[in-house]
Amino acid sequence: MTEEAIYANFLDWFKNTWPMPETEELLPIVKTRFTPEAAELLTGVPPSTMKLEELAELKQMDPAELGPRLDELAKTGVVFRLEDEEGLRYKLNDALFILVRSSFWAGSTDDTTKALAPLVNNYYYNGFWDDWADVHHKGLRALPINETIPDMRQVLPYEDVVKVVDSREYYAVSTCPCKHRKNLDPAHPDCEHPDEVCLHFDELGRYTVENGLGRQITREETLEILQLSAKSGLVHGISNWQEGVDTICNCCKCCCLFLEEFHVLKHPTGFSPANYRAKGDAEKCKACGLCVKRCPMDAQTLQESDTADNRFGKISVVDDDNCIGCGVCVYTCPVEALWLERTEQTEDPPATVHEFATLYLTDRIAAEERRQKEAASKPGG
Repeated sequence: MTEEAIYANFLDWFKNTWPMPETEELLPIVKTRFTPEAAELLTGVPPSTMKLEELAELKQMDPAELGPRLDELAKTGVVFRLEDEEGLRYKLNDALFILVRSSFWAGSTDDTTKALAPLVNNYYYNGFWDDWADVHHKGLRALPINETIPDMRQVLPYEDVVKVVDSREYYAVSTCPCKHRKNLDPAHPDCEHPDEVCLHFDELGRYTVENGLGRQITREETLEILQLSAKSGLVHGISNWQEGVDTICNCCKCCCLFLEEFHVLKHPTGFSPANYRAKGDAEKCKACGLCVKRCPMDAQTLQESDTADNRFGKISVVDDDNCIGCGVCVYTCPVEALWLERTEQTEDPPATVHEFATLYLTDRIAAEERRQKEAASKPGG
């Protein structure tokens, strides 16, 4: 089989793991990320875990030969390797996991990673992320900075970052893939924010550490990274489901997939918001503009006000429609004129990752049906 045929077969299979629009970047990305040998081996490997013996039968290979090859691919982040009481299992990671996450977790600066970064960045802008426009439950939900909530008695367990951390057993940190991808791309200015801030827990944490994609840390180090991120103006972005949370990202609007979704791709939303909104005290506000500078959603503006008690005659005003309740603006307000206030209605995130996936697919299918209906209603449709 020719190399082109190998990649064509693999792409046909790989597209089953995630929507992958055909653009000029797609084939170069696949050729950069997968060798022909890896592409041929992984064609037919499912995106759900299978025992090594079952995969060996599927691929008509000796388990003793297949296992080491899959282990090597796990170290590159394209295969998930899981060993537990059920034995040794593997799966092909989905395209989102591979292209925008695991490719950059290790913080590598080798030629392959440098070549991949601009391709993935352009693919993101040219269609890869379009399906998220109509999705209500985003992949990340804003997790409020604890110190910015006046009354912690109102906070639900999934909204309390300390309780979330304490509910986990294993802690790991990787390089932020969004920041690293942008920093490797000459077309983008370097991000000045801390980059070793991508936190992973339990099964995913062990996977990153065992395969050289991250390093193990303690609970205390995890909380220190969260505090550093808050001081640096980064948004805590947590996996958008309640049970089995595996990730807390710490995101900036110049690099984050979900924040750029709002700012650059002009989707209606980016992060799923927390059940809080920033509020301000006009009498305390000194119109320093720090909140405007730090807000990841451009939801803060300085506006002239008769109630302003400062030399500028302005106060900070919050746009509730854009505020995601992260608390970044509140955390460093020098006069404590801002706080987070709970919204009147609470929207719980999906209970499990499976429920999240179902809701994501439901939104995508509904959006596609709307588009088809609109197209059919047009003249000549």
